Amino acid sequence: MSTFNGCLASQLITAPAVQSRVAFRPVATARLNSSAPNSPPSLIRKEPVFAAPAPIIHPLLKEDMGKDSYEEAIAELQKLLSEKGELGPKAAAKIDEITAELKTADGAAAISASVERLKTGFIQFKREKYEKNPALYGELAKGQSPTYMVFACSDSRVCPSHVLDLQPGEAFVVRNIANMVPAYDKTKYSGVGSALEYGVLHLKVQEIVVIGHSACGGIKGLMSFACDGSSGTDFIEDWVKICLPAKSKVLADANGTPFGDQCALCEKEAVNVSLGNLLSYPFVRQGLVNKTLALKGGYYDFIKGTFELWSLDFGISPSLSV
Repeated sequence: MSTFNGCLASQLITAPAVQSRVAFRPVATARLNSSAPNSPPSLIRKEPVFAAPAPIIHPLLKEDMGKDSYEEAIAELQKLLSEKGELGPKAAAKIDEITAELKTADGAAAISASVERLKTGFIQFKREKYEKNPALYGELAKGQSPTYMVFACSDSRVCPSHVLDLQPGEAFVVRNIANMVPAYDKTKYSGVGSALEYGVLHLKVQEIVVIGHSACGGIKGLMSFACDGSSGTDFIEDWVKICLPAKSKVLADANGTPFGDQCALCEKEAVNVSLGNLLSYPFVRQGLVNKTLALKGGYYDFIKGTFELWSLDFGISPSLSV
């Protein structure tokens, strides 16, 4: 049952069914000059992205000696410098610099590994997608005209472009904790409001899809937080309270059921609350009245590998004056 008095039509889509239903529109052809295979990777603006820094230390220096012996050597060298004033302050400063570099060498190596992942990721993207689809990226260089506006969770496991195989330019995506859409508020939630305004009025998207998912930490937090007004977080509790009506409905309808089942119910019901909140935006209501815009709810279960999509009938009709 939905939070709203409307018609809830749900469709369960398995992975094979998704493939049979998906049909992307052809993209207009354009030419893009492709760089030589061995050329360094660059962004569309053709500026170098990554430049290998010159090595500043030899990592083996610290490995060649134990921690104690290396610190003793530095101490002896500093003592010598204090006794031989003619060596000057520059040498002493260099000793401090080398010491700092050695102490941070391990941390620098870890950071470099994470940066390397981004570097190789971009190289892979450029070679396998960007350079092999010049027509698509040529059109995207001119502008965007997405069909969908998608609200999805920030959870790293549920990227909507990956899950729904959406190509660049197909979806204008907003991601936040628990994929929530707050009610219209010019000051408190201007970030979501500005994204909606841009998507509906400027990009003229045809569908707004709010997608929930299984094992959502934001919904678990909503179901766990105390109802006495106390708060243990700076931002999270205040944000997820957007969907308190969903929590109230689940507790009323499924009181006594296991907590995990309650969370699963709330994950879907919170989507319906967000769909209802979309109606508080005047330009969204107008789009529904004009039939230039449609609202959809979705739910991705990454544990079972299923995806549901549904519509809510709010019974909105054009205003009539006599």
